Amino acid sequence: MKNLLSLVSILIFLMSCNQKEEVDLIVYNANIYTVDAGFSKAGSFAVSNSKFIAVSDSTDIYEKYSAKKEMNADGKTIVPGLIDAHCHFYGLGLNQQVVDLVGTTSFQEIVDRVVAFQKENPSNFIQGRGWDQNDWEVKEFPTKDKLDELFPNTPIALERVDGHAYLVNQKALELAGITLDTQVEGGEIVKKDGKITGVLVDNPMGMVDEVIPKPNKATQIQALKDAERLCFNYGLTTVNDAGLHRPTIDLIDSLQKAGDLSIRVYAMVSNTKENLDHYLSKGIIKTNTLNVRSVKVYGDGALGSRGAALRAPYSDQEGHFGAMITPVDQIEALAERIASSEYQMNTHAIGDSANIVVLRAYNKALEGKEDRRWKVEHAQVISEQDFDYFENGIIPSIQPTHATSDMYWAEDRLGAERVQGAYAFKKLLNKAGTVALGTDFPVEQVSPFLTFYAAVARQDLEQYPEGGFQMKNALSREETLKGMTIWAAHSNFEENEKGSIEVGKFADFVLLSDDIMTIPIDDIPNLNSEQVFVGGVQVK
Repeated sequence: MKNLLSLVSILIFLMSCNQKEEVDLIVYNANIYTVDAGFSKAGSFAVSNSKFIAVSDSTDIYEKYSAKKEMNADGKTIVPGLIDAHCHFYGLGLNQQVVDLVGTTSFQEIVDRVVAFQKENPSNFIQGRGWDQNDWEVKEFPTKDKLDELFPNTPIALERVDGHAYLVNQKALELAGITLDTQVEGGEIVKKDGKITGVLVDNPMGMVDEVIPKPNKATQIQALKDAERLCFNYGLTTVNDAGLHRPTIDLIDSLQKAGDLSIRVYAMVSNTKENLDHYLSKGIIKTNTLNVRSVKVYGDGALGSRGAALRAPYSDQEGHFGAMITPVDQIEALAERIASSEYQMNTHAIGDSANIVVLRAYNKALEGKEDRRWKVEHAQVISEQDFDYFENGIIPSIQPTHATSDMYWAEDRLGAERVQGAYAFKKLLNKAGTVALGTDFPVEQVSPFLTFYAAVARQDLEQYPEGGFQMKNALSREETLKGMTIWAAHSNFEENEKGSIEVGKFADFVLLSDDIMTIPIDDIPNLNSEQVFVGGVQVK
């Protein structure tokens, strides 16, 4: 009897040894960049319950696991799900429903597009976005005269590509109550020959926003789904939306919980009294797909529209310094208030004057506080003596394609000396230890591969300029991939759940059409995300 029991025990032991744990997915025969602490590579991994449970450089995963689904990567490259650390996700979706003005090379082309759009999509209030006078032969702000002639009774608001200026017609001005006598701090109502041109820079835009019809719920839902589709097409699995109001955040949350929206969203709360009173008292809101723990503040405007706040006048406009959208005393008070909460402060700062205001406010408010990871969004023009502030735990959140979009005229705005402190990605990285990379879409294109290319090559798609733009501040490929994955996750306090392919993290990953780390740099913009997974579920 004793021998029989021993035999049964041995058989049970042997059977248990041969039993394999069933998982949801095994991916094998892959060229995997894990982006772990050692930037190691792997060949396979297993996924169960939306997370990586094994990562290996061989096929030994099959010794422990069997899978409901297997995927042969055919030797192709896999990277962690890509994170856009600064974008306007909801705005991208809404933009699919207005006149597309991106790439227009003249004001006449803008007019033609508006006329064609209104003919096909009649509206009581025409909206568009994407114009940039710096791309025209005559690099001057347009005027509203032609729009007034063609649309005397239909209001029009056409947003500049950077989101920091409108071109509106007379009907829109009338609805908004804007006249020659209107005064608004923190921006400009542009005038010429004693008349309003129709161009509004920064804060005056808010008066027009008040009279633009608000989208209904169905339109909002469609916008979010359109934006998700576009992001998944490029391998983005997490987006940091830089400025959302409570109703939109609540809608995103409800869609995610219902399974109608899969993309992960790091929501920066727009700086309004209502938003801050609600969220700062409520505390951090965190689910597997939504993270609400930061406030987005606007320091100044944009360089392209000469709204960025500079310490010395613009080199191409005598006596013009740009403007602070949020006054200095308000930024300082906001920093103190947010520092006393659990929330992160993420402030848009383009000009050297705006950057030092923000950096000083951060430095003072964070004294004695550890690991707050406050961000400077853009950190675009920094005075030489101010880079050291980034050694104090402040994170630069930067957008490499801004450099390659602005490089044609940036020196005109800033001058030869001051431009040396602009788009200084490598110097910011050396000071801060990390950088979070994004696109700022729809200001720039959605593609993270253009982000990668701009960070490393610092050229446009025609390989201009030869040798690259201010190459001392180029990033390496490894640094760039980290900035789009693990460093971006770190900036969101999410490095323990995403940003690398490691056991215990969400199985967010992208199979690429080629090896992003080894192909010729000029081929990077042509990369495709062939398959995209969020939590182990294929979304593309």
